[in-house]
Amino acid sequence: MEDLILIFQQIIWQIFHKLKEERTISAPFHLLRGKRSGQTIQDVGIFHLHQYFGILPKLSRKKYDEEINKLIEQNFITVFENGDYTLANNFISDNLLPFDGWHYRGNEHLFFARLSLIVQSLSHKEAGVMAFIPIQKDPQVQKWVRNFLISNEYQGGTLQQQLLNEILISLEQAEADTIVKEVLIKRLAGYKIPGYTWQQLSIYENKDEMDIQLLYISCLHTWLNIITLNEKDFPLLHKIAEDIRIHIPLSDSAFQTAQLFKEGHSLENISQYRRLKMSTIEDHIVELAMNDPHFSINQFISNEEMEQVLTAVEDYDTRKLKVLREILPHLSYFQIRLVLARGGTTSAT
Repeated sequence: MEDLILIFQQIIWQIFHKLKEERTISAPFHLLRGKRSGQTIQDVGIFHLHQYFGILPKLSRKKYDEEINKLIEQNFITVFENGDYTLANNFISDNLLPFDGWHYRGNEHLFFARLSLIVQSLSHKEAGVMAFIPIQKDPQVQKWVRNFLISNEYQGGTLQQQLLNEILISLEQAEADTIVKEVLIKRLAGYKIPGYTWQQLSIYENKDEMDIQLLYISCLHTWLNIITLNEKDFPLLHKIAEDIRIHIPLSDSAFQTAQLFKEGHSLENISQYRRLKMSTIEDHIVELAMNDPHFSINQFISNEEMEQVLTAVEDYDTRKLKVLREILPHLSYFQIRLVLARGGTTSAT
């Protein structure tokens, strides 16, 4: 492949860099897959890794380990037996692709599944061929597309041109390289036009398959952000993107805790009522602090104490809870985590 350092390797290295060597070698793997554990969610907030969360939900451990081994062989990273690591200073990272994993978490693939089947259907209708093998096998996607076509009176003949116009104009507004947009378009199929496979795109663009998929995902995130913010300009695409972007990025369990807390229940009462450990309820509150810019953490920690945490982070150049707790023994782990999750700002990333 033409790229000495692959996009995937750059992303992994960038995550390691943001983690400041304070997590094990497995942390990026769980982050990329979108693991909903308290530790991974906490790391998203503490190290500001929202963009990478869940961008590769089907990433295999085998593939991940292969890329780690390549980084080790090129002396970009050293891994110790206990899973800790150190980074070399000779890694050259290009301008990384933009992602919005925190708000999509793999849902971008559902958007494209709907769009691709709509395009395929309209293409065959235009050619007068109503019987074809659908490119999407998921019954739920097929049902959704069927309802979309009927509700938009696809038999009238204007839907295809309107949708094409919306695609062209919205993609033009998306800040992505032409080659990236072409990768996305080549995945679409129509009458006698099969969509490109990842392998075909890899050969055509002379890039690694994983890198091709990352280009595609990045473009989808950028494109979807244009679509979801401009319903008036792109009504058809906005409809296709319904329920794709996550507006309340809390886990179901954290959302239940948040609702009870906002109703005035104490953390102790919520723990008893939900029959969950206090540490789990605290995890939920930390998650809430990460995601709700209007949620005040002053009810748990004073401004002065927040400043103490932020000063310690800067002075000791660490976000390790154990170290910070030793520096600030009068504060609880929960209080420190709240400050780290909020990042010292008034809003969640």
